[in-house]
Amino acid sequence: MPMYQPNSHGNVKLDMGSGGHLLDLQTTIKGGILGPVGGGLVCTDVKEKLDLRKMVGELESIQVPSVFICPISLDPMQEPVTLCTGQTYERSNILKWFSLGHCTCPTTMQELWDDTVTPNRTLQQLIHSWFSSKYLAMKKRSEDVLGKAVELLDSLKKVKGQARVQTLKQLRHVVVAHSMAKKTVMDKGGAALVSSLLGPFTTHAVGSEAIGILVNLELDLPSKANLRQPAKISLIVDVLNEGSIETKINCTKLIEMLIEGKDSGSDNVSSLSLLAGLLRLVKDKRHPNGVLAGLGLLNTICSDESLRSSVVSIGAVPPLVELLPSLNNECLELALYILEVLSTVPEGRLALKDCANTIPNVVKLMMSKSESCTQLALSILWAVCKLALEECAALAVEAGLAAKLLLVIQSGCNPVLKQRSVELLKLCSLNYTATIFISKCKLTRTIQ
Repeated sequence: MPMYQPNSHGNVKLDMGSGGHLLDLQTTIKGGILGPVGGGLVCTDVKEKLDLRKMVGELESIQVPSVFICPISLDPMQEPVTLCTGQTYERSNILKWFSLGHCTCPTTMQELWDDTVTPNRTLQQLIHSWFSSKYLAMKKRSEDVLGKAVELLDSLKKVKGQARVQTLKQLRHVVVAHSMAKKTVMDKGGAALVSSLLGPFTTHAVGSEAIGILVNLELDLPSKANLRQPAKISLIVDVLNEGSIETKINCTKLIEMLIEGKDSGSDNVSSLSLLAGLLRLVKDKRHPNGVLAGLGLLNTICSDESLRSSVVSIGAVPPLVELLPSLNNECLELALYILEVLSTVPEGRLALKDCANTIPNVVKLMMSKSESCTQLALSILWAVCKLALEECAALAVEAGLAAKLLLVIQSGCNPVLKQRSVELLKLCSLNYTATIFISKCKLTRTIQ
């Protein structure tokens, strides 16, 4: 990145690196050294002077040439001033430096023989010109994108068949790539228009593209209520069961958007077909993003107590238990939370007890992941052991539960978790003599 070096006359020059030469700012402006936008580096025909502070704020994510950066704040300079050492800083930053009692140059640490700060008008003009060109180019792109979104919405009202699919595809690309287009689509009634295309006779091609658009919009309450209509939900579930992995994830996220919140009526949205589709998505280890999306929606559904028995009835417990060892931390906490919630209903506790790997898989997770995972695992084991103490407690102790519980008790975990560990430890020891139980714990003499 070029570095500027003020000369003794105050004219800023750019060092073009080893073997190069020094260029003054006027040459740099004419030659577009810092990178042209459109036809050149700067926009010199701007009729109305743009506010630099506003431009810097709106272009905060853009890469700014190092010559425009204040060495103190590392932010773009808006009022650059130069010291007697030839170094340039933002005025407010260098004055604050002086107010703290410093009498040196922050960059070189040279003692200043003159504390005068000289406005660097040439650099300020270049900064303003550079930001103006970038800002105007951004605004032009924004206008082009918004115009394209409006044009596609108008076309969508007229076209049919394959042309409708292509229009939806283009609109989806615009919405996904440009956040500014999302508000325009909502303001122009795009959500209602796209939603109207979903129904019992909608093809999966149209449905997939329409869902891909809707899931990327910030849907308001009327739009969500419209999408909860049985015919639309039925189509979304069908597409979930038969679409590509990207489409499955979009369907899953859209349904979660529709049922989140206390008054969403998730029981009207959820169905056995949906649950079965989610279970297939979760079991497909080839697509971690799909597993995460599926677990997220299952978690939301299980928050409704009336639906937990349905989740158990489709056989969700065994696959979730089998998945536990292979899940990343984010998915693992979701899976454990789902299993813990399902353990609150009789069918769920029975399914957990009947699954051969519940106890060994859950015991292994204790004190090996996060404290949250340990707490959820402990809750699951408590529910299973209470259901069939003699059978499950023995299996749990053989799997190393007692030793894990003692680790929890001796750790820095929260008091509630420690107390629950003590209670479960007592429960597991009921069928053993003290000597045998201690030997089962696999403890050293010192810990004994």
